[in-house]
Amino acid sequence: MSSSAILEGVRPDAADLVGLRRAAARVLLGNWTGSSTVPSRTLYPHQWSWDSAFVALGLRHLSPRRAQRELESLLGAQWDDGRLPHIVFDAATPEGAYFPGPDFWRAGPFPGVRTSGIVQPPVHAFAVWEVFRADPAEAERRGFLARAYPRLAAWHRYLRTRRDLGGHGLAAIVHPWESGMDNSPCWDGPLARVDPVPPSRFRRRDLDHAAPGDRPTDLDYGRYVRLAAHYRDHGYDDASAPHAFAVEDPAFNALLALSELALARIAAAVGADPAPHRRRADEVVAALLDRLWDASSGLFLCRDLRGGGLIREHGVTGLVPLAVPGLPVAADLLRTACGARFGLGRVHMVPSYDLTGPAFDPARYWRGPSWFNIGRLVHLGLLEHGAAERAAALRRSMLRAAARSRFAEYVDPLTGEGHGATGFAWTAATVLDLIAHDPPKVDEVGQNS
Repeated sequence: MSSSAILEGVRPDAADLVGLRRAAARVLLGNWTGSSTVPSRTLYPHQWSWDSAFVALGLRHLSPRRAQRELESLLGAQWDDGRLPHIVFDAATPEGAYFPGPDFWRAGPFPGVRTSGIVQPPVHAFAVWEVFRADPAEAERRGFLARAYPRLAAWHRYLRTRRDLGGHGLAAIVHPWESGMDNSPCWDGPLARVDPVPPSRFRRRDLDHAAPGDRPTDLDYGRYVRLAAHYRDHGYDDASAPHAFAVEDPAFNALLALSELALARIAAAVGADPAPHRRRADEVVAALLDRLWDASSGLFLCRDLRGGGLIREHGVTGLVPLAVPGLPVAADLLRTACGARFGLGRVHMVPSYDLTGPAFDPARYWRGPSWFNIGRLVHLGLLEHGAAERAAALRRSMLRAAARSRFAEYVDPLTGEGHGATGFAWTAATVLDLIAHDPPKVDEVGQNS
């Protein structure tokens, strides 16, 4: 595509958007396996949980049916206790292509389906509802909502009951990977208590496909492996596992609240009672405000359930609650987003960590780089709370970054340089979703079934 207009910061014209849309569609088609979409053909060759939710939000603009199938594939790997695993392993992919693979996790809901044993942020009900809205007639014909609703209700019940480790109405994460923001500085304190597995005892495959400076360190990985192995060796039983790492994460719980609101709409559409879901959403928001809101920094902070207090690190996880409708501290969050810590409107997209923080690194994974899925959630929050001009500027920034970086996994917030994998699925999906909010006034590419 022609990207000169995008890179100069002006609004892309219709031809630019059509070209970018076609390129994004090619990424998703290229990452499709026949039943789901891999984040990256090289770096992440399986199905990831919250990736699939964001992918479905983009796919709905190409093929609502395929978006439904994306989510159904993930829901089909649900465990009996209700959890949705963070990875569903592709049986056709060689065992050694990704670490830790299925032989490490030794997990799955039933024979023939192999998964990890941990979870990721619960954005799924929100995605299901938005996919339904893209083509209600097709969804109704396929029974999409009727089949998804009980699975989503069980997923939320698992988080509400088995994962309320603090006893105050918030779901806890028991591994940094569960946050989706793997090596955020927010986890440095809790992770310091974990005895790492020596690098000689595992083989990282991520470094075969990405620069070491873009990825978590060997020390980080050693701790990730230790935590995962302990959870596995306790049968993934939340009641009996030691949980050396147990954290209440604002983004995880904000997405649970957002998805409870979506589940209320789904319940009403299938003839169930929506009121319990609305009440639970309100309860989660109240607990977020009570447990994780820090007025002095104008941000939600993480709470370390083993260390006994709020974690004084300012990660983008604390901005994600902006996406929740009616949030009473939205104006404070907006001021923080636009301030020195996150520089909204002055940097590329939304940095994953405090620009002024001591651990800020513009290239290393979640320690500073800007991510497209998080940018989209902040964009939704800006629209929800009346900051339309800032939302439009963020949208332009995200489209520029995607065009310039060839749909990179994430970008340097200071330079816009792409890092990690290229041709990344949720980056392409986010582009499709953003373009759909302001579509070009020309004929577009055809639908893909």
